[in-house]
Amino acid sequence: MSKRALITGITGQDGSYLAEHLLSQGYRVWGLCRGQANPRRDRIAELIPGLSFVDGDLMDQGSLVSAVDLVQPDEVYNLGAISFVPMSWQQPELVTEVNGTGVLRMLEAIRMVSGLSRSSGGGARGQIRFYQASSSEMFGQVAESPQSETTRFHPRSPYGVAKTFGHYITRNYRESFGMYGVSGILFNHESPRRGAEFVTRKITLAVAQIKLGMTDKVSLGNLDAERDWGYAGDYVRAMHLMLQQEEPGDYVVGTGRMHTVRDAARIAFEHVGLDWRDHVVVDPGLVRPAEVETLCADVTDARKELGWEPEVDFEQLMRMMVESDLRQASRERDYSRLVAAGGGW
Repeated sequence: MSKRALITGITGQDGSYLAEHLLSQGYRVWGLCRGQANPRRDRIAELIPGLSFVDGDLMDQGSLVSAVDLVQPDEVYNLGAISFVPMSWQQPELVTEVNGTGVLRMLEAIRMVSGLSRSSGGGARGQIRFYQASSSEMFGQVAESPQSETTRFHPRSPYGVAKTFGHYITRNYRESFGMYGVSGILFNHESPRRGAEFVTRKITLAVAQIKLGMTDKVSLGNLDAERDWGYAGDYVRAMHLMLQQEEPGDYVVGTGRMHTVRDAARIAFEHVGLDWRDHVVVDPGLVRPAEVETLCADVTDARKELGWEPEVDFEQLMRMMVESDLRQASRERDYSRLVAAGGGW
């Protein structure tokens, strides 16, 4: 019988790649989606044939209980979150509700549907296995580098604080109720499906538009900020592997190599034969109130215990994203020209 998986955040980058991966493994996959008229739901349904949907909202406990009870999943992947870190200073309460308390609501839904209680103890694992998308932003002001599963957390944004709560409440339910719950501490991971507000995608979109003569400049913040960037398609394999282990455990997932925002811009512009220095404008207003400058993953445990390795390196990733955005920008340019000429499709 095919395994059944429920994914929150199905319309996001990670949700789409994870759904594709699980379907390729023979799973039946449901995506939690808020509202029947959600336009992103239609796009993801077209992108991933075979994906089913169930209504639910991480801010509505009752809807989560109903979704888990309806799907009866073997595995739940909680990827749903407000993932743009700067927004967490603008709307800290909302980000905390979704990214922090939303994790608790999903854990409670699983506990209630599974019938777990404190009396079951740590030895009785519930049938439903739970994956929580933790984040390298929890490390914040890093105590050591690279960062491993035992590195102390010191988050530097409301986003990081909320993710830290989600991480610890998952561990608490594992220890208190015997739930099979794990957290993947994922470092930055990108793809052509990344939102345009994220710096790597902002760069590659701008590169494509500049190459095609649609614009000339792109504004960036701290060019010296360093991140451990990897490919989202690689990282969803690690998520799946975490839930296949005999005993639950938390894992750091990254590449172990750091690059600056300046590196990202240089690689992307060089791919189309341009010099980034001619097109990048530094805007101090884009610098975070409390910057996280150095994040680098120690992936020893993931490599040793999960057998996981990233397959796409940073330069390949940036080139992949530029090529995708060149195709998208070219279509947009051609459509604009057609409309301006009074034509239609």
